Amino acid sequence: MTVKFREVIPVFRIFDETKAREFYCGFLGFHIDWEHRFAPDAPLYMRVSLPGLVLHLSEHHGDCSPGGYVVVETRGLDDLHAALLAKNYRYNRPTIEDRPWDARTVTVVDPFGNRIMFNEAKT
Repeated sequence: MTVKFREVIPVFRIFDETKAREFYCGFLGFHIDWEHRFAPDAPLYMRVSLPGLVLHLSEHHGDCSPGGYVVVETRGLDDLHAALLAKNYRYNRPTIEDRPWDARTVTVVDPFGNRIMFNEAKT
C-alpha cells in the first residue's frame, strides 16, 4: 500500500472565542499555532497544540457539530491530573477513573460540550 497517514487532527466546534482561549490555553495549556478569519467579523478558525497533540477549533457552523469526543493515548496521567487540578479552573475538576479496558483516564469537557479523554494503559 502506498498511502501513508501522518496524523489525525480533530476539529471541535466552539461558540465563544474568549471561553475557548480560557479553556484550551489557560486550563489545558495549549499554544495557539495560528488563527484564521475570512474577514474581521467572520468566525474564527484556529489551530492549538501541545507536544504530540493538535486540535482545530472552529466557530464555523458547517465544520462540525458540538459535542465531539476524542481519546488521546497518554503517558504521565498522574502528572497531567495534578497540573490540571493545580490550575483551580472553576468549571472543570477532572478525576482519574479506572476503566475496564485496563486503563486509567482523565476526561475534560470544554465549554461547548466537546470531550477529551486522556487514556493511559495500566500495563
